[in-house]
Amino acid sequence: MLILPAIDLFEGKAVRLLRGDYAQMTVYSDRPEDTARDFAAQGAEWAHLVDLEGAKTGGTPNLETVLRIKRESGLNCEVGGGVRSLEVMARYLDAGLDRVILGTAAVTEKGLVETAVRKYGEKIAVGVDIRDGYVAVKGWTESSDLEAFAFCRRMQEAGVHTLICTDISRDGAMRGTNVGLYRDLQERFDVHIIASGGVSSLEDVRRLAALRLHGAIIGKAYYTGAVSLREAITLAASEPQ
Repeated sequence: MLILPAIDLFEGKAVRLLRGDYAQMTVYSDRPEDTARDFAAQGAEWAHLVDLEGAKTGGTPNLETVLRIKRESGLNCEVGGGVRSLEVMARYLDAGLDRVILGTAAVTEKGLVETAVRKYGEKIAVGVDIRDGYVAVKGWTESSDLEAFAFCRRMQEAGVHTLICTDISRDGAMRGTNVGLYRDLQERFDVHIIASGGVSSLEDVRRLAALRLHGAIIGKAYYTGAVSLREAITLAASEPQ
């Protein structure tokens, strides 16, 4: 299982939110590229980047920061937040990003996912942000009427290779990950599942890796020191696939 440490970006800084609440933001670094270099030094292969301003408004307000992170860390980078058009996808992918994550647009823009997958293949992932069994949109500020598993099925049928699934109730709360949710996802769908939200201990990493997920995202636990990134990467890699 891959470990993807996360950098959430706001005004060029590395921050974390509690359960997606922009009013509960902690700034961890004014130089997120330094954070990404540490990820690489700890053995990470990927970084998970989220433009929190883009998630609310669309567009790429932190594009230069994202490109600097990619350039200075040498990591594979996936980026989400505001990826709602082919134009934005092209802006990132043409600049050398390795994968873009569609969120709100996968729900609201009919046909966009299918078109993107035809054009970019495995460089397209979809973020499935789950609140009370339904998909949340617009930086988690709104809930849709889409049942989460039905939406995942639709994305699989559209040809999406990677689903990044977040339990919003656990994100940034350091309450442990929702293993039951990820077990259900892994059993139901024939795509790469990346778990996001709530990973707060090496035991969480072990339990997710035992499910043979494709990956898990670590955010706040890295920044608080609750989880050693190096140890998490080693543990995740040791579980049989």
